[in-house]
Amino acid sequence: MATEEIKNTNSKYKEFQSLLDKDFEDRKLKENEIIKATVSEITKNFIVVDCKAKMEGMIPIEEFKNDSELEKLKIGSQIDVYLERIESFKGEIIISRDKARKMKTWKKMEKVFETQGEMTGYITGKIKGGFITEVEGLSCFMPSSQIDVRPLKKIDHLMNTPIKVMATRIDKNRGNVCVSRRAVLEKSKSAEITEALKNIKEGDIVDNAIVKATTDWGIFLEINGIDALLHVSDLSHGRVKKPSELVTIGQKLKVKITKIDEKTNRVSASVKALIEDPFDNIEKKYKIGEIYKGVVTKIMDYGCFIKIEEGIEGLVHNSELDWTNRNINPNKVLSVSQNIDFKIVNIDKETKRISLSYKATLKNPWEKVKNLVGKETKIKINNITDKAIFAEIVESKLSGMLHYKEISYQENVEELKKFKKNEILNVQVLEVKDDKIRFSKRALEKDPLDWFKDNKKKVGDIVTTRIHEVLKTGVKVALDQDKKLIFTIRRADLAKDVADARPEVFSRDNALDAKITELDLSNRRVKLSVKAAQIDEEKSLIAKFGEGATKSGATLKGIFEKAIGKKEKKEK
Repeated sequence: MATEEIKNTNSKYKEFQSLLDKDFEDRKLKENEIIKATVSEITKNFIVVDCKAKMEGMIPIEEFKNDSELEKLKIGSQIDVYLERIESFKGEIIISRDKARKMKTWKKMEKVFETQGEMTGYITGKIKGGFITEVEGLSCFMPSSQIDVRPLKKIDHLMNTPIKVMATRIDKNRGNVCVSRRAVLEKSKSAEITEALKNIKEGDIVDNAIVKATTDWGIFLEINGIDALLHVSDLSHGRVKKPSELVTIGQKLKVKITKIDEKTNRVSASVKALIEDPFDNIEKKYKIGEIYKGVVTKIMDYGCFIKIEEGIEGLVHNSELDWTNRNINPNKVLSVSQNIDFKIVNIDKETKRISLSYKATLKNPWEKVKNLVGKETKIKINNITDKAIFAEIVESKLSGMLHYKEISYQENVEELKKFKKNEILNVQVLEVKDDKIRFSKRALEKDPLDWFKDNKKKVGDIVTTRIHEVLKTGVKVALDQDKKLIFTIRRADLAKDVADARPEVFSRDNALDAKITELDLSNRRVKLSVKAAQIDEEKSLIAKFGEGATKSGATLKGIFEKAIGKKEKKEK
């Protein structure tokens, strides 16, 4: 009997198992898919759901923490869950509400990304470079720059509160999503601006433009809910240092709409456009060549800006600051806020540029220096180069040059070594031309070449010299005892015969008769030749003794000896 009962029990169990398996098969549950589940129980820590599986599934309550659905959840409610495993090794079904939501969010995110739509998210934490943002169960990254249109010091009011975001980048392979709240705000703002721009146009005058912020380069305004920029150059016809010195936050300004960029929705405004341009009638107020008063407003490396009147400024270039130094540092001459006299040099109405001169109002030292040409003056050495001395006139501070050839009539560059910086010298002003001065020290001395004038010497005259120095290329000879007149006689001019034209046969202090073959005192060119003197003497002897010598058959040598012998007898 017992055996019969066991058989019946087993048969019923197998039948039940068969029916159960058939029921599960009919349900067609598949792993790694989203399925519908019914809430059967809500506990403190879990949501128990029926997935029409062998066992009920359990979802941790944390998976609903940012989901308003939790408040509406009740027994019998249906929710989407992700089926990870139908039956684990413990015989349990493994499901996830969080993963189901993420899968749905990914699909939604991809569609929204393509259409640039908006989604609701929650900022849950801060990380390097930005914030963790939960968007419908999907953890996304929001860069710090994308949280608002302007940088925010604090974001406490945005933490764990619903915010609208847009997806800016999606990488499904890595599971990365970047979102932006700023894009939503800008989109909304852009739509508002586009609508508001319909009520204004270029050329409109607005009386109630509100100052929102100031920078060194302009002012941000609010015009009927629209942001506008008032550039510093549009504040006034004159120079403005800092806009903050002219306006305050919240102040209302009267402006003219000068430009509306429909592509960027940017609006530009101007105060200057409502003010008459002082340059329109400038030629009636100011004349070129006249002297006026002004205030130094700005100093640059290249010059100083002078305020002539409100809205009108001129530039004093470095070259017009000082008579003595064309490249002087402007800070050494003028200072900001200083009241000065100036002379108008040029007015360019088209470019609105006025050239001024400060030095023109000062006494011109060059006029006095021009009267010094040919006169003696004192100079102070500022610098010594390898060719010249640069010095300033003690009285006027004007600088000029003393070339080494003007130090003495020797014209020796080595003479520069005799002088030192800051040494005072007596010189003559040779020339003043194009703001350049030439000095001469030797001009104060008697010119050794005057010897030729004093002794009435001319080209063709024979002069007696003494050898001063023997060179390889010739000899240097002195014409005077003081040896201030020293000239070089080249080897080719040392003798008529080539064999005798050798410098080494001559000695220092030997007397030489030479002929003046060139005498150009203005260019200081003097040329002497022993050879030319010998040729002249030979011609003279031939002219005197040549006829008798020809009849007797005497040689030229004999004629010279005869002539020299007669000369010696006369001397005795």
